[in-house]
Amino acid sequence: MKRGKSLTAILLLLICMFTLCIPVQAKRADQIERAVSEFQNKTKCSSVAIGVYDNGEVTYYGNADSDALFQIGSMTKAFTGLGAMKLVSEGKLSLDALVSDYLPEFEMYYEGEKAPILVKHLFSQESGITNSEKDYPSASEGMTLSDWVQSISGKELTMQPGIQYAYSNANYNLLGALIEEISGVSYKEYMEQELLLPLGLTSTTVGVPESGKITEGSRLGYLRTFDYEMPVKEGAIPAGYFYSNMKDMCRWIQIWTGECEIPSEYDALIAETKSALQQTGDYFSGWEAFADGVIGHSGGTANFSSRIVFSSEKHTGVCVLTNLNVAASTDRLCNDIFAITTGNDPSGFVYDVWTIFDFVFVAITIVGILLLLVTVCFLRKTRTLVLTGVLELVVLVSILVVIPMIFQSGWGLILFTWAPWSVLGGLVALVLSVLACAVRIVCCKRS
Repeated sequence: MKRGKSLTAILLLLICMFTLCIPVQAKRADQIERAVSEFQNKTKCSSVAIGVYDNGEVTYYGNADSDALFQIGSMTKAFTGLGAMKLVSEGKLSLDALVSDYLPEFEMYYEGEKAPILVKHLFSQESGITNSEKDYPSASEGMTLSDWVQSISGKELTMQPGIQYAYSNANYNLLGALIEEISGVSYKEYMEQELLLPLGLTSTTVGVPESGKITEGSRLGYLRTFDYEMPVKEGAIPAGYFYSNMKDMCRWIQIWTGECEIPSEYDALIAETKSALQQTGDYFSGWEAFADGVIGHSGGTANFSSRIVFSSEKHTGVCVLTNLNVAASTDRLCNDIFAITTGNDPSGFVYDVWTIFDFVFVAITIVGILLLLVTVCFLRKTRTLVLTGVLELVVLVSILVVIPMIFQSGWGLILFTWAPWSVLGGLVALVLSVLACAVRIVCCKRS
């Protein structure tokens, strides 16, 4: 009789717990849906795929199918890092060796002397190479990894190797070149055969997929988005140009949280990688350590942005894939969903710098066109024309000088690759307005 009462009590307790869990789970799902809706409304992003792994369960959100393929940007670095770590575990690559021991054609200088860049400096982003496109240009179209290595060899480093962290795509493209040199096969072949296939990541591809449901990238401009396709350059793939879908990315989370069956040799590699990520801010093998044992990485290309975070302790992870370059907004969405899933308060939406630029240059375009019309149709006094022209010229020159300094890139890349189309439109409107002032001043003086 007592046993029967005990079983009844346990059953009632389980029913109560299950009943209480339903509202909590529903509330969290509703919070996530609202966050996704706000993200899409404010960024104008057309395709969003989200995967939440929580203690053995996978839930998908967003308006893109879980098998839709996205470019994952710099989240690629974790794949390249793991591939290189496999060579380390096999004794074919040493973290303490010079990069030039494996790539004799590669050498860099610091204060005029040859700089000793070690392999481990590439993994930890401490090589002294920065992400400045002016100083260390990315591969151009048609360049192989070997071609690109030769193109940057001989350059001066911004800082001494091994002293300071400086995020750079070049470090992981160099790891890709090491993989090719040591394995004797192409980076693509090595990564497919030695990493993606053994880990069961059947929908993840090195570069553009040959088939599948490929999501079109997009670009901001005038408070909307436009379809935007950028060629994937072979010499830049190891740092940021894998494609994947949400099903594979959720499996990737489970692999890194230790809740997915994979060959034991990869378990050891993952454990070694995570052991190097002990303190907030640590960076190793394509991953960054955040507070409370959370590990993750972001990705952003000219027409996609993404982020992944996970906690092995909480058995939870979140990945967000989008087809628009709004990295800060994507990062915040991913972090907020992770916070909601783990029972914490989200921080709320944040605008990306390119979205802010779009707002600003929409206004500049409108003002520039209005000034152009006013200058041509109404202004008659030379002094007024001069003051208007000088003011417009100061604004134009300030923009032309400051923005390349901020992004460490030339105007060609900014205007025709990264920035919203409204930046180009705004500059054209300003230039035309300045020229109109100059012409009107000349005409007034002649008359």
